[in-house]
Amino acid sequence: MMSPLEGDISAPGLKTDDDEFNTLDEPVKDTILRDLKAVGIKFWHVLYPKQSKTLLKEWDLWGPLVLCVFMAMMLEGSHGESDKVSDGGPQFAEVFVIYWVGAMVVTLNTKLLGGNISFFQSICVLGYCVCPLTVSLIICRLILIAQQTTPLFVIRFIVVVVAFAWSTFASTAFLAESQPSKKKALAVYPIFLFYFVISWLIISHT
Repeated sequence: MMSPLEGDISAPGLKTDDDEFNTLDEPVKDTILRDLKAVGIKFWHVLYPKQSKTLLKEWDLWGPLVLCVFMAMMLEGSHGESDKVSDGGPQFAEVFVIYWVGAMVVTLNTKLLGGNISFFQSICVLGYCVCPLTVSLIICRLILIAQQTTPLFVIRFIVVVVAFAWSTFASTAFLAESQPSKKKALAVYPIFLFYFVISWLIISHT
């Protein structure tokens, strides 16, 4: 049985309604830095999971949006001087749709099974947990700089498989407490497929 992760994917330093501090009173620079710090902490929780009882408290979609745009740009199937020259890879819109529609379908499945997590909290977790796969995409692109051989393909394959397992583990662990105990398999299977499709895009188009 999957154990919950330590730490929460939440924005640090948020004030309660009883506090006199208001974000409208702070400089724009401080607001941006605070939000960037919150996003960075969420990435850290995904890349370095620990044991804990807490889950999501404050969700955001900035991290998932950045990852989605970055992956779509990296996987976009064009190269060379002309946009008409294509390597057969997916187009930007295709990756964008797969990313967000896939996350929404997985979230709806969790909700229909009786999960006790909000729609946007689940989207937030699934989106942030794509981070290991994004790292694997960067590594694969770097490996492609060299002349491709069978050993290099094996290395790329292993890197993507490890990232796939990492993303799946992190997301299922974060969402474990929100899933019905008797329906965990039905809740985990779509998550597995979601990250499998993204992994396939990476290994087949890099």
